[in-house]
Amino acid sequence: MTQTRRAFLSTSVLALAAGAVGRPRLAFAWPQQVPVPVTPVFTELRRGVGFFTGRGGTIGYLINAGGVVVVDAQFPDTAKACLEGLNQRSLNRGVDRLINTHHHGDHTSGNVAFKGVAKKVVAHQRAAELMREVEAAAVRAAASAAPGTPPPAPRAELLYPDTTFATTWQETIGDEVVSAKFYGAAHTSGDVAITFERANVVHMGDLMFNRRHPVIDRPAGASIRNWASVVDAAAKDHASDTLYIFGHAGGSVAVTGDRTDLALMREYLLALLAWVGAEMKGGKSKDDIIANTAPLKGFDQHGPLNRTVLGNAYDELAATA
Repeated sequence: MTQTRRAFLSTSVLALAAGAVGRPRLAFAWPQQVPVPVTPVFTELRRGVGFFTGRGGTIGYLINAGGVVVVDAQFPDTAKACLEGLNQRSLNRGVDRLINTHHHGDHTSGNVAFKGVAKKVVAHQRAAELMREVEAAAVRAAASAAPGTPPPAPRAELLYPDTTFATTWQETIGDEVVSAKFYGAAHTSGDVAITFERANVVHMGDLMFNRRHPVIDRPAGASIRNWASVVDAAAKDHASDTLYIFGHAGGSVAVTGDRTDLALMREYLLALLAWVGAEMKGGKSKDDIIANTAPLKGFDQHGPLNRTVLGNAYDELAATA
């Protein structure tokens, strides 16, 4: 029931934005780089639910006799490829609901491919606000560029959510009940988990980075400590045999899994805070701490720690000291 994750993440705007520590702005503006060709892959799971991989965050989908639902949209080119494949599978029925798990560009800049196709675009109210804030910041930055600066690459037209919610959302599509729940600040302050209730499948978006260091978007309201509680709460909300789709995974690690993977994510987040906290209590400076490149003890599969993850953990602990 799982699919090996393809190593396409290095081409994502996610990887580009993760390189700066303490950047005083909202991260993850819409992508500007020339897209690298990818091979789209559709993987069927249960009762018409499946997932698509191309470039960026994993896209989930539902196709049944009553309608079509898509979760996240990657980039414009991969979203177009995804939509073409969905149309072939649904006999061009269109898309009843496009749901965004959060605002980051590798999950939402492909929304534009669904313009005029998706009947509604759904997201948490804070995610919708963050989409507009990121775009407004990018426009201001372009307008204030120093004389002689090369003009920015053309920006993709955006498609914003027209249906938002504060805590929960639910709708019946054919013989499936699709629901979304906001558990609190985690990866950002607007992430939700999407449940296909009868299929017993949950799309976690970027609440789950399976065995790879996560992106922690503090300018957008991320909280590492609360993130651990969010993952735990999501697991408790679902059955022991629930199948989860993850936003990202490391290397050849599966992009789907079960509650043991969620438990590992929770343990990782708490271990990260514990290690950084111990270093701070030992008198280490932020510069000393973020210079560490060894893997986090017990989480070797995640690879060497990086300045961004460590810097965000330090800043969170320092802010609450």
